[in-house]
Formats: sequence, structure tokens, C-alpha cells
Amino acid sequence: MTDFDLKDDAVGICKAVMLGLAPQVKIVDITHQVTPYDIAQAGRFLAGSAPYFPRNAVFVAVIDPTVGSSRKAIIVKSKVGQYFVLPDNGMITALADRDGLAAAREITNPAWMIGAKLSSTFHGRDIFSPTGAHLARGDDWTEAGPALDVAKLVRLKSTAATVGAGGLHGQVIGTDGPFGNLVLNVAAETFAQLGYRLGDRVPVTIGGAAYTLPFVKTFSDVPVGEGLLYIDSRGRLSVGIDQGSFSEVHHVPAEAALEIPAKH
Repeated sequence: MTDFDLKDDAVGICKAVMLGLAPQVKIVDITHQVTPYDIAQAGRFLAGSAPYFPRNAVFVAVIDPTVGSSRKAIIVKSKVGQYFVLPDNGMITALADRDGLAAAREITNPAWMIGAKLSSTFHGRDIFSPTGAHLARGDDWTEAGPALDVAKLVRLKSTAATVGAGGLHGQVIGTDGPFGNLVLNVAAETFAQLGYRLGDRVPVTIGGAAYTLPFVKTFSDVPVGEGLLYIDSRGRLSVGIDQGSFSEVHHVPAEAALEIPAKH
């Protein structure tokens, strides 16, 4: 997974490095279209996809806006048994919160890198891809470098929605692929605390704009072009329009604030 896009040869080069070290490895692309430099979005994609991979899967995630700096290149092993090769920039936060982390190592061994001539700007090729291949072919990960305290890895600030006397306070954390549905930082269980049930019309304020939206199971429960609240496939509250883009129609800014009062 990267924010490289597919407009040049970067992704192909990374795969070639992996296959050169581990020819039998099966490479699955999660996405190469993470919004550039968006560590939080990358962490959401990583945590969202990991449960569908084998327990011993190796993930290489290169969203690395501080490449070449003093940030560490690391391997993290989750308590599920999966390995994550990535920069220590907080990308692992959401997965750590859900699965727990068993151990971590800094990647310092040149034998686990592409060679002595490391670039300062393409560690996806030079460090993360070869390290992922070493892990995938079964090499002992303790050889990659020294152990790290998982409690001291970089973490992103929590953005989970909160419920208090004034109702729910949350935010928009992204959009759902090309469809323009709003992804919210509101777990279904958190929204349930407000007391709404399927079929209720819910007052919602997003980025200062007020809406009243029906809470339904799926898009076709409302007429084409109408807005809705629903629980998405990841168990989060989301806002959409049947066969339309809520984000584009209503010009919702990134990270817009969200407010929902409790049901009276």
C-alpha cells in the first residue's frame, strides 16, 4: 500500500525488488491511491483490510512524508500474528488499538535493504520492499535490527467521536472511494447511544450546515437523489445520497465537524 499512484514506475519497481528476493511471494495491492502524505487515511485502510488477510501476512505500507529524516523504518508484529513494514509515523495506530502489538524492530541491517547505496527519497524501494520480501520468504525478523518498545512507537491523536450532554461530536474522516459518501469517525455503537432507530429522521450538522436525514439500512431505502444516514460495511455511521455524491453536492470540506443531538 502506498500513496505513489500508478502514473510512473515506482510501484512496479517496488514489486520487482520483492520478487527478486522472494520469487514465490503473492503480492496483493491494497491501494496505491492513498491521498498523498495522509497518514491517518493510510492507517484506516491498513486496519480495515488486515482482517481479510492470513494471520501470518506481511504488509508493506509506504506513506512516508518524512522519508530520509530521522524517523525510524520499522517492522511491527501484531498480536494477531501479522507483520507490518512501514515508517514509524503513527500509521499503525488504528490497527494497534484494535489488534494489539506484540513486538517491533527497527530496520537497520543493510542485508535487509537493497544495498549500500540507499537513496534519501525512495525508501519504498530501498528499505521497505526488500524487508517485506525477507519476511515473506521466512527469514528471521530479529535479524532486521534491534527491538523497539511498542509503547514508544509514534501514535496519532485519537479522533473518535464523543457523546456527552450536548449530544454526539465527531468529524468527517474521508469519503468512500469515488462515490462521495462521507466516512465518519462514529462507530455504530457510539451512534446507538443517541437512541435513534431505523426509520427515524435525524438532525445532523456537518461543517456548520444543518440537515435532517433518514436513518436507514441502505441507499435504495430512499428515493434516488435523496440523502441518508446508514451504517457502512465497516460498522461506522456514514452519510450518503442514493446514486449521488454527498460530498460534491453539499461541498463538504475535509475534516468537517459533525454534531448530532440525542433523540428526545
